[in-house]
Amino acid sequence: MNPKIGDILERMKSLELELEKELENTRQNFRYKLIDHKVRFERDILAQQKKFRAGLLKYILFARPVHLLTAPIIYAVAIPLVLLDLMVTLYQAICFPLYGIPKVKRSDYLVFDRHHLAYLNLLEKLNCFYCSYANGLIPYFAEIVGRTEQYWCPIKHAERLRAPHSRYSLFSEYGDAEGFRRDIAKIRKDFEP
Repeated sequence: MNPKIGDILERMKSLELELEKELENTRQNFRYKLIDHKVRFERDILAQQKKFRAGLLKYILFARPVHLLTAPIIYAVAIPLVLLDLMVTLYQAICFPLYGIPKVKRSDYLVFDRHHLAYLNLLEKLNCFYCSYANGLIPYFAEIVGRTEQYWCPIKHAERLRAPHSRYSLFSEYGDAEGFRRDIAKIRKDFEP
């Protein structure tokens, strides 16, 4: 890997750690803690949040008509998402052990914690569940496909990718035939985070 790219990646990791520290400060400001991946609010904060909850009936009756009309279309997408989830999970369960690729931990990507927010009504919580599922599933899928690409075709593209997956920086440079042949066995085994 180009040393300058390696340096940039190291700085990005450092910034991610800095970001996590800042997020912890935010948690303290809103007086909640994460204990074993579970959210715990202080009692008085939960009581304060409940004051901002929109009643379910009022929420539905005063919903914009466009929201009511498009809701079935939005929720219909859940069907292919669940099928994708099942197929991708089955794919990695069967193929990854055969190739020696470590499995992607689904729970690292699918995070459901918004139901702890007392200011959300039941329908809002359902909407949040749907969005958490969909937005967690896509990077879960991308990580599985990224590991597959790392094993079978670890070559960068000539054009810049808008959102490369986590494995992409390990790939051989586009056009580097010698480097590809020399490094492919090593790249296929480098699954450290």
